Amino acid sequence: MEDNLFMEPFVQRLIALREQKGVSAREMSLALGQAHSFIHGIEMKRNFPKMLNFFYICEYLGVTPKEFFNYEQQTPGLDNELYAEIQKLDMKSKEYFLNLVREVNNRPK
Repeated sequence: MEDNLFMEPFVQRLIALREQKGVSAREMSLALGQAHSFIHGIEMKRNFPKMLNFFYICEYLGVTPKEFFNYEQQTPGLDNELYAEIQKLDMKSKEYFLNLVREVNNRPK
């Protein structure tokens, strides 16, 4: 596949999100029901996923397509998991957790 300005950030994002999930390209390919080299081929810029496969990739990685292309959001899968866990807390625990996060974020580095 011809290299272009769109392909490089797409590939780097795919690699980063796959590594955050802690799976190999082979494992991910097989989990998606594809040939063992499917993801590797994308990461090597030899092929590009069809739209439906892209949606399956996003679902597997635990991100929305919008989150996939939000390159500034470094850990969308982890962010989503954290948010889901926070939703399970009662109001008092949420307030405690919010204050804790605010305190941690204001710490000098």
